[in-house]
Amino acid sequence: MISLEQLELHAERIRASGVLGRSELMLRLFNFFVDCARAQRIPKEVEVAHDVFGKKADFDVAQDAVVRVYIHKLRRKMDEYYAGTGRADALRLTIPKGEYRFVFQDHAEPVAPLAEPEDPELASEAEVELESLVANAAAQQGARSWLSWLVGAVAVLLILNLLFMWLRPSLQFASDKIQTVRNHPIWSKMLDDDLPIYIVVGDYYIFGELDDDGIRVHRLVRDFDINSPTDLEQFLKNNPEQVARYMDMSLQYLPTSIAFALRNVMPVLEPSKKGERRVQVILASDLTPAMLRSAHIVYVGLLSGMKVLAPIVFDGSRFAIGDSFDELVDQQTGKHYVSQAGSMSETKATYLDYGYMSARTGQDGNEIVILAGTRDVALLHITEALTQPASLDVLKKQVVNSQAFEALYSVTALERANLGGELLLTHSFDQVNSNQPQGVAVSSASAITH
Repeated sequence: MISLEQLELHAERIRASGVLGRSELMLRLFNFFVDCARAQRIPKEVEVAHDVFGKKADFDVAQDAVVRVYIHKLRRKMDEYYAGTGRADALRLTIPKGEYRFVFQDHAEPVAPLAEPEDPELASEAEVELESLVANAAAQQGARSWLSWLVGAVAVLLILNLLFMWLRPSLQFASDKIQTVRNHPIWSKMLDDDLPIYIVVGDYYIFGELDDDGIRVHRLVRDFDINSPTDLEQFLKNNPEQVARYMDMSLQYLPTSIAFALRNVMPVLEPSKKGERRVQVILASDLTPAMLRSAHIVYVGLLSGMKVLAPIVFDGSRFAIGDSFDELVDQQTGKHYVSQAGSMSETKATYLDYGYMSARTGQDGNEIVILAGTRDVALLHITEALTQPASLDVLKKQVVNSQAFEALYSVTALERANLGGELLLTHSFDQVNSNQPQGVAVSSASAITH
């Protein structure tokens, strides 16, 4: 049993080291945990939110991750202390994963977790996301016509219902195979803490083109230069003669491959505790800079749907997205990797598609993983490859002790069927968010360009 005097002395050494920085909230959180340890009290997340962050009585831990974000930051601060000033300390203050308390731990001795806290029964992750996205669609629709809302809602419901039917059996158990995948550094870095995980799906904005009478919508339009209602409004301001031709319908769509791709990814990210709601599925158009700093990000979608993620993903990359949006340009060799899906759609011949992945640590310690394809089949392959032990082993041999890296796969397809893929090359970054490509590229096969 550690005495109160030892606790106070240890806590004061951490404060005096300056590792907690100048953040009043960080110091308040640290002192709160010290007080709880002194009183041998184990607070719940909502208590931390009220007492440290001044949240009101209606605070919802499922909707606001502020406590988990600061717990994650505090863990990093204390890791810095024990890596420096406190490296010789025989006893260390730790915060067990999923808990809100300080525990004294002998150096290298694992901390036994408390019994699982009592939480109300929650719906499955798929059901929660279904309710959330439908509610968002209704809120955004506002005064728009009920027909537009119905079209959008039915489309989202069909996709998510398909996802739910495929996903539910997989979420009921964690096989040895899935556990092996979770232990891979790509996934273990984000599974070993309490930060929220956002699965960001690449969506596309579409708007309506009216008939000659300007009354009825006779077709839906996707324009890569118009990615939001604001973009459409600006386009119409610049082209007033088109005002009677186009209208905003508050519609987004998802490629159908995303539903099947999520089926591969979601079992890996399944919460380890019953009732835990770390994983949320959001649209790329709803991703904010704040989310990029306070949560782990897993992008699932086509290269053309990344939106605000693209500048981060390709900062320091050896690749750039080509003008056609379904090609990658290798900036080191000048080679273009272009999907053949569009040119082969009416034939029975096989064609090549390309899958891209990258993993890096953000400036605030959160992980950013990208699983993208030039077209649908490549997206399916890349999510299979990054959730299978054998293909992860191949990738691990190519990338050793790298803080950030990317990989390119070629995928052979027939119509919408994946016939197999091959790791073409990997590229490691010497530092996070570098402005220029760095590191050494390792080719695992001859580069193919089309």
